[in-house]
Parts: sequence; C-alpha cells; structure tokens
Amino acid sequence: MAATGAKGTILVTGSNGGLGSAIVEQIASKPELSAYHGLYTVRDTTHTPALTSALTRHPAHAHDIVGLELTKLDSVRQVAKEINARVSTKEIPPIRALILNAGFQDFGKQSWTGDELDTTFAANYLGHWLLALLLLQSVDKETGRIIVVGSYSHDPKDPRCVRTSAFKAPEHKTFISDAASFEAIAKGRWSPATEDAGFRGGFRRYGAAKLFLIMMQHELQTRLNTDAALSKICLLGVDPGGMITSMTRYAPWVIRVLVAKVIYPALLYINSNNGVVRPTSRSAGDILEAAFRSGEGQLPKDKYYDGREPLETSEESRDEAKRKLVWEETVKLAGLKGGETVLSNWQ
Repeated sequence: MAATGAKGTILVTGSNGGLGSAIVEQIASKPELSAYHGLYTVRDTTHTPALTSALTRHPAHAHDIVGLELTKLDSVRQVAKEINARVSTKEIPPIRALILNAGFQDFGKQSWTGDELDTTFAANYLGHWLLALLLLQSVDKETGRIIVVGSYSHDPKDPRCVRTSAFKAPEHKTFISDAASFEAIAKGRWSPATEDAGFRGGFRRYGAAKLFLIMMQHELQTRLNTDAALSKICLLGVDPGGMITSMTRYAPWVIRVLVAKVIYPALLYINSNNGVVRPTSRSAGDILEAAFRSGEGQLPKDKYYDGREPLETSEESRDEAKRKLVWEETVKLAGLKGGETVLSNWQ
C-alpha cells in the first residue's frame, strides 16, 4: 500500500505475535498514528493470522508486511538495505519509531542458528542490534526514537525473577565477566539445556539476551549523543510485563495450559494495570506512549520503564566496562564493517 502523504514510518519487529499485533492494532486504529506508514516485520509473510486480523479492521492504514528472519544476519542486511533505499528515494518517509519488539523464548528446547549461535541470543539481541545500526541512516534525525522491548528477566535481583528461582545458583547471579563468557552465551554454552533442560535454563538464556539488548540501549544512546548528525535520536526501553502470547508455544504443558490459560487470566481479572500479568493491549499502549509522547512531560533519553513507571535497569546493564565489552564483541560477531552504518563511533 502506498505511503503517499504519510507523516513518518513506524517499524515494528515481530508483528505477528501477541504483543506485536496489539501494537499494530493500536497504530492502525488511532488517527494520530494511522497516518504513519507501517513496516511490520514477520518471519513468514505467508502466515500472518494475528497481524492480518489487526490490519483488515483498518484498511485505510498504509503499510507493508516485510519478511525478516532476525536469526539470519544476511536477512537483516537485505531488509535494511531495501528499507534504506526506499527512504532514500522518498518512497516512504524516515523512520519515526523503530520498535524492537520481536521475542523468542525456548522454554528449555534449546536450538542453534545456521551460524551456530544460540537462537534465543540471535533472535532477541543480535538481529535487533544489527538492524538498529543499519537503519540509523533512515531514522528521523530530529524526532526519531528507538524503543527496546525489555524484560525483567535481565535482572536476577528483580523480585519477579527471584520467584522463579532461575538465578538462585551463584554462577547465575551475573551474566558476563569477559569476552569468553559473552561468547559462551552467544554460542549457547552458558546455562545450556544439557545442564538444565527445563524452563529455568531457557529463562536464563532469555534473560541474558534481554540484558544485552538493554545494554545496547544504554551504549548506543551514549554513542549517539556524541554524534552531531544523530544526537537527537532517542532510545527508550519498556518492560511489558508478563503477557499471554504465542511465545509459550515451546513451553511445557503446565506453563502452556495451566499458567497461560488458567492462572494468568485469573490474575488479569484481579489486576489489569501494572501487575505481574498484563493484557497485551495495555503493554502495547505503554510502548507506543514511549515512542510518541511529546510536548510537556517529554520522555528523556535512555530511560527504562516498567509499563509507564520509571525503573532502573540492572546493575550489570549499567556497568560501562561490560557494556563496552559487549558492544565490541557484538561488532565482531555481526561482522559490521565501515560504511554499513552512519554511526561515526561504531567500533
């Protein structure tokens, strides 16, 4: 669908999932947001039931459904190249909001990509990191925002994590110490399914990937601030809370059925605000609030929110030395080269 007259572009990754489709539904249904051109990425463009359902109710909203496999860096590069070309030729307007929403949790069924990387690491972090760096040239240089969809799982000290007992052992209370420990997480050797084949092992791997994504938020904002051409771009993070989504498809019966279909709905009935469990519509609204709030009360740069409440990210995520280490190792792992990103301080 043509983007003629659109006032900007919104890109949402993972648009066919529960939260992603809820974000798209709100964009398409609100006049102030539906005027933007939507770029909605999915793994398989031939099977998008949730996304299609959200869009068919609002046919006037200009959008494209884009095939993107975040676990394949060649796919990320190709999609970014095509989007950059479309923005450069003014076929679509610059990106006003880049929402890094796509998520994957293996629930103990650990798998690896064709590059021998842990799928949880690649899907939640590495693909998003590369996509953001490559698309910086197309982000609106005056009002552009990049939204990181985080998770309390990144912080072993968060009370919600404590209840899972996933980080009870001393070796799981922090994630990285050096390049070797980062590589162990990237390659799936840290907390592998061979040591813990249950939910907790997968939850730790998910937490590590989300930690790196939040580290990216802090580190990329720091680097943007010193780049004259990009210094007005703002990064913000949002923890959407626990939700009932398709991410539980790999979960064991007790989580997939008992928790997701009985316990979570009961908790939602009791408290639908900033409780442990939230409706996807609520979390989608929180994410779009971060992406588009303006004027009085404008959100500052590099802040993180639990819903709409300010929340300090984990101690490890704020460690400047560790952030720098993770950034430099990610540059190597992604094979980023000069000329691929407009960020001056990318190395």
